[in-house]
Amino acid sequence: MSGVGKGITTSSIGAILKARGFNVTALKIDPYINVDAGTMNPTEHGEVFVLNSGMECDQDMGNYERFMNVTLPSENYMTTGSVYETVIHRERNLEYDGKCVEVVPHIPLEVIKRIRHASDMAKADITLIEIGGTVGEYQNILFLEAARMMKIKYPDSVLFVMVSYLPIPSKVGEMKTKPTQYAVRTLNGTGIQPDVIIARSETFLDQKRKEKIAMFCNIPERYVISAPDVESIYEVPINFERDDLSRLLLKKLNLKYKKTDLKKWYKLNENMKNPEGRVTIGIVGKYFGTGDFVLSDSYISVIEAIKHAAYANRVKVKFDWINSEIFEKDPAKLEDLRNYAGIVIPGGFGARGVEGKIKAIEFLRNNKIPFFGLCYGMQLSVIEFARNVVGLKDANTTEIDRKTTNPVIDIMPEQKQNLEDHNYGATMRLGGYPAKLKKGTLAFKAYGKSKIFERHRHRWEVNPEYIEKLEKAGLVFSGKSPNGKLMEISELPENRHPFFVATQFHPEFQSGPLMPHPLFFEFIKAAIKNNKNK
Repeated sequence: MSGVGKGITTSSIGAILKARGFNVTALKIDPYINVDAGTMNPTEHGEVFVLNSGMECDQDMGNYERFMNVTLPSENYMTTGSVYETVIHRERNLEYDGKCVEVVPHIPLEVIKRIRHASDMAKADITLIEIGGTVGEYQNILFLEAARMMKIKYPDSVLFVMVSYLPIPSKVGEMKTKPTQYAVRTLNGTGIQPDVIIARSETFLDQKRKEKIAMFCNIPERYVISAPDVESIYEVPINFERDDLSRLLLKKLNLKYKKTDLKKWYKLNENMKNPEGRVTIGIVGKYFGTGDFVLSDSYISVIEAIKHAAYANRVKVKFDWINSEIFEKDPAKLEDLRNYAGIVIPGGFGARGVEGKIKAIEFLRNNKIPFFGLCYGMQLSVIEFARNVVGLKDANTTEIDRKTTNPVIDIMPEQKQNLEDHNYGATMRLGGYPAKLKKGTLAFKAYGKSKIFERHRHRWEVNPEYIEKLEKAGLVFSGKSPNGKLMEISELPENRHPFFVATQFHPEFQSGPLMPHPLFFEFIKAAIKNNKNK
């Protein structure tokens, strides 16, 4: 089922196989008609992750990159929509030589072709393929068919790992294996027998449950791997190795295994479990609500990047979700921001909650509370500065107010025609772009170099016509595109504010548990100092 941990399982398997010295890559198959994840609602599907290539994809691609410390290409992500689109395009171009093009076998064959291509591109020893969705769903049946066909063609090179949830009903108090038994039988109905079962549950699997799964799921007991809930997802690779999972997988694949090296993972876990302090970070956003629940997955890369920086600084981090609309209804609530060691305002689109975010930024600036703005967060911080420091009271973004007389945030001239033609895809700045850093700034100090490469996902930019006014009033653009036209990082000097930094790009997309992003690292450092000052 969704959220059971297939992505973390795939990522952790990748990490432990890499620790054995193998070149590993990973693919995600999403059973959506959407051609990519860019048009999916974040409160329904979770965060849209962006690759260096500009591909908008599922958040699990971010987990793969973080755990495996790799940069993945767009070839490693596919959806039902993208596969069908390719097959239909080929049929229109007569590439099937007049044959009848059918759902089976042509769609599964296209899936297999993509898997092989991605594996070859990466020169991978082992390729992990995660099939999204739930066993028994109509949506992913064609991907399971592709997997079955691969097993027939490469019997000694393909194995199946199934992640299944074992509930413990509170009124019963006993772990139940029946859902897993039925899931395996459903999978068997597609022609697939799992080689390994990852048993997800609140607690460790006991011996009796292992025996039952082995007996009724037709699998040796040692290939039933316990995966209990953990405080941090970065404990999972260590837990898997306690059950000797990497050795079992390599044995199944007939690969000679080398001695494992998980020193960095053990060090990370030591830092996580032995913090020297604690900070509370507020996330001011709007993509939180899903019914009566809070969906933190909308900002999963931001959350993980903050955690990476916290672990590296030897502190534990607590998150509070703050809906920006509350500041519009009750400005007195802004005083609550004093309770936080630091505030992050992440990316987003649209007008809802924007004025609340601008009020929050003003409060953080005036009260010297560490602030980190990401993408839209940077644009809104520029608007706030223009209104309240430069004196342009109606300063705004044309995303919200097309008629503003002071469009400090605007679409670049070459993009406006695309918008008018409803060619929205062409107006996005997507993927990795270089930027030059200004010496003597906080950004330069954090990175320790003058040129960086970061990932973007936005349409609007700081309007070049207002840069001189903003800089004269004291705002520093410490990062700019190589031609100097696009503003990438804004900040206030350290003598005016302990940490007031915002980026047009998304630094969270390039942070990892073993390599925290330098700007998040500096933000957490400032938050720790703010805590001590209190």
